[in-house]
Amino acid sequence: MGALTVEAYRSAGYPTSGGGYTSTLADAGSRLRSAELLVAVDPNGCLVGTVTIALPGTPYAEISREGELEFRMLAVTAEARGRGVGELLVRAVIDRAAELGLTRVVLCSPTDMKASHRLYDRLGFTRLPTRDWRPGPDVLLIAYALDI
Repeated sequence: MGALTVEAYRSAGYPTSGGGYTSTLADAGSRLRSAELLVAVDPNGCLVGTVTIALPGTPYAEISREGELEFRMLAVTAEARGRGVGELLVRAVIDRAAELGLTRVVLCSPTDMKASHRLYDRLGFTRLPTRDWRPGPDVLLIAYALDI
């Protein structure tokens, strides 16, 4: 799952030269221990996508607040893009939030991940600019929310 996430970010043009955030993307084991991972597999049982979900106050939560489920690191293999895998994963996140009795799903995304932004818009997410933030001087993460 970690290698899939790194490769998905790399193929989408996100810098993955090693260290820093690349190490976080690659460390699926840590995410599995501290958050929840959802995966998508194709009919042959091959892993084609993954997403990390976190509750507020847990190690992988960045912008979520009480009553919200946050998702991060949505990744789909290059070969599976355009087949609805990302949408299925985001819908699974929404379903998981409802199962947990939460009222909102939130996320933040780099400004240049336009395909992801189109997906979030299509699914009814709206911008949440009050939670935009910068993890570093050269990166702006923009926030989205969906009330459920």
